[in-house]
Amino acid sequence: MKRRDFLQTFFSLFVKGALLSTAGYMYAKYIEPRQLTVRRYELVHPLIPKSFDGCRLLQFSDVHLGYHYTVDHFQRVVKRMNDLDPHLICFTGDLLDEPNKYEHVDAIASLLATLHAPLGKYCIYGNHDHGGYGTNIYKEMMENAGFRLLVNEWVRVRQGNEQIVIAGLDDFMLGQPNFAKTVKQLPKETYTIALIHEPDLVTQASVYPFHLQLSGHSHGGQIQLPWIGPLVTPPLAKQYVEGFYDVQQLTLYVNRGLGTTRMPFRFLTPPELTLFTLKAGL
Repeated sequence: MKRRDFLQTFFSLFVKGALLSTAGYMYAKYIEPRQLTVRRYELVHPLIPKSFDGCRLLQFSDVHLGYHYTVDHFQRVVKRMNDLDPHLICFTGDLLDEPNKYEHVDAIASLLATLHAPLGKYCIYGNHDHGGYGTNIYKEMMENAGFRLLVNEWVRVRQGNEQIVIAGLDDFMLGQPNFAKTVKQLPKETYTIALIHEPDLVTQASVYPFHLQLSGHSHGGQIQLPWIGPLVTPPLAKQYVEGFYDVQQLTLYVNRGLGTTRMPFRFLTPPELTLFTLKAGL
């Protein structure tokens, strides 16, 4: 190859590579983080009562408001959640990225208060909710918005004379989680949903009488590559990253979350709302 031809080829490849890198950067920062997906699944189990057949449970997680995630953006997501018409709403932690530095606490609490779920709204702490001196800030926000904050405890959700249970564990990284306290006096033969922020705790949770564990924390890795998968996941989200897993008798679902943290990018891991429809099994 002549020197001139070599330089032309090199320059052409360089320009194409630069354009491709720029396009990838723009997509991962400005496009995919705004491409909200709604994933819909049916959950069938023999302990789900007939009166809960068709009940819609909406999970959202890991908003990280304040880190490249605005009030206006969240307002649009809240509208989308209400459009899904859930009976139950569960939030699995990490509302604010840095609670003690966030300036729009009242605005977010007001938005959360507009979420409608006739069978209740439930939430747990994530590590960012405790971090940044956020424990009381988050607690006040969620309670003012009509959410029941579950900290190593459980509640009954009733339909007529039938019930299911929702349990919530305190965050494992910065809270004081206690499985034994969480399941104390838990009713037997009752379909029980456990809200646990970090998914890798499923190995511990699977020895307790839970039937479904809902988690977040992983963000799906935020950046995944074809045939490789997620490049980086946080502690306690190394083994279970997104979607469904069966661990002994327990079904785990890991939500990819809505926001980002540390890096404002998503690639092949679009933000997610998850709508589960409960089905009474035989």
